[in-house]
Amino acid sequence: MAPLLFVVLALLFVVLALGGCGAGEAKSSSPSPSAKQPPAVETTLLKTQPLELTERLPARIVASRIAEIRPQVSGLILHRYFEEGAKVREGDKLYQIDSALYEAALASAQAQQSVAEANADIARLKVKRYRKIVGSQAVSEQDLDDAEAQARQADAQVRMAKAAVMAAQVNLNYTLIRAPISGVIDRSVLTEGALVTAQQAVALTTIRQLEPIYVDIQRPVISSETNVPHSLDVTLELVGGRIYHETGKQSFTSASVDPGTGSVVVRARFANLDGVLLPGMFVQAQISGRHLDHALLIPEVAVVRQPNGVTTTFVVTDQDKVERRVIKISQAVGNQWLVLDGLKEGERVVTSGIQKISNGDTVIPVDAASENQAGQIALPTQTLSTQTLPTQTLSTQN
Repeated sequence: MAPLLFVVLALLFVVLALGGCGAGEAKSSSPSPSAKQPPAVETTLLKTQPLELTERLPARIVASRIAEIRPQVSGLILHRYFEEGAKVREGDKLYQIDSALYEAALASAQAQQSVAEANADIARLKVKRYRKIVGSQAVSEQDLDDAEAQARQADAQVRMAKAAVMAAQVNLNYTLIRAPISGVIDRSVLTEGALVTAQQAVALTTIRQLEPIYVDIQRPVISSETNVPHSLDVTLELVGGRIYHETGKQSFTSASVDPGTGSVVVRARFANLDGVLLPGMFVQAQISGRHLDHALLIPEVAVVRQPNGVTTTFVVTDQDKVERRVIKISQAVGNQWLVLDGLKEGERVVTSGIQKISNGDTVIPVDAASENQAGQIALPTQTLSTQTLPTQTLSTQN
């Protein structure tokens, strides 16, 4: 009985050993899972299209002409002729400065002119007489030369006297201060009885011409690099979102760039007949009328801004490889950017899945337009095949 039990145990050991080897062979013969597939990304095919551009930019209202009123002679202000905040016309009287001293100075200058003219008459008569008798030895040639020189000096004195009269007349005219331009006049800094001095630093008041009026628009220089025609239409959005009824015209673009903001000033002209636009107001300006026949737009989600300010995007090549591309963009058009350089029509840009790719990667491109139509991305699926291992049955003998 013992030898028989020993034989049974030995057979059982052999069977278990053979089963383990079979399982190992089956395990080693099973196929390995397939290699990791490339990531799937959404792409958009770039196409050119005609585009009517409208730019929305910050702007500030400025007066077309500004005149700070300062006295050009010294004296007391005797009268103010204008109402503060009213409209004045060029030439209107504004202030009257005490003119008594200037009237006296003019009278004195006129008297000096009369004396100089009388002396000149005497000198000319003397020359006339000397010329008649110089040949009779009554006067010498030297006496005649001296008389002619004195006559010329007298004529110069007359011209000096006339200039003094003109200066006195100008100073007298300056005592009545008139409006140099038409516009709306500000408050008066000084009142009647105040002493003013010529060319003083403090202006008495200020006149601003508001018809027409200018709108200075801060436009990024990158927008100005494209061909921009003059006389573009400009509309304004006032505070509170109200659209100003009048349309202005672009008048000029500055030839220098502000180093702080990287923008140029575009000035538009408005008639402002209703006086709604006032200097200092901040508005939103919309510039329209610039037409592009072959505009290239890229979705905003496809644009990546680097820390150094450079804008890039990922382009999928014909070999389905990702290429990082430096691009130059201009302005936003809805949810897209206008491309100036770096891309061309027919290229595919990545619009989704950017975070999981890098330059040179192979990807599975999925057209975004097809995805929108289907409602979901048809991503490829991986099927893992499994092999059923053979089972082993142990038979036991009693």
